[in-house]
Amino acid sequence: MTAVAQKTALTGCLAPIDRGGLEQLIANGKANPKVIKTLKCKTVAEGKFRHANYIRNLAPYIVDEPPGLLGDDTAPNPSEASLAALGSCLAVGLHANAVHRGWIVNKLELEGDLNITAVWGTGDVSEKPVGFTDVRVKVDMECDGVPQAEIDALVAHVKKWSPVANTFTRPVNLEVSA
Repeated sequence: MTAVAQKTALTGCLAPIDRGGLEQLIANGKANPKVIKTLKCKTVAEGKFRHANYIRNLAPYIVDEPPGLLGDDTAPNPSEASLAALGSCLAVGLHANAVHRGWIVNKLELEGDLNITAVWGTGDVSEKPVGFTDVRVKVDMECDGVPQAEIDALVAHVKKWSPVANTFTRPVNLEVSA
């Protein structure tokens, strides 16, 4: 292995990921490609529209609404949190693939449009799309010596394999019950 291949790529201000650990994850995925992992989140209402979300043994992830939607503006709202999940998932994919290729990623920006007039089913409930109608992801990668066509191909590859991007782009079985 060359010295360049052994280097770990640093993306933006993020600490580098362990290339050996990445290679082990790749090998594990190839060895057992049908593994399904159940992720869990316990959501607890704290007051108004503020919710604490408990995931693993981490500090609670807070979700709230802005004042225009009757919240206290203490945290991202659920739609913003979903954009954050998408952006983070794509960034993880870009970071992992960049390390795998020795590239550096500097910036990732997202924005989306959604119709909120249904006010969670209490407002205008006429027939219309609910949720995001458009999400735009802008990836800005500065990769010395890497042609833009290769960067574009990497972005398309990461979108194809992102679990959260796939959740945004294909139907998902959703069961909600009391």
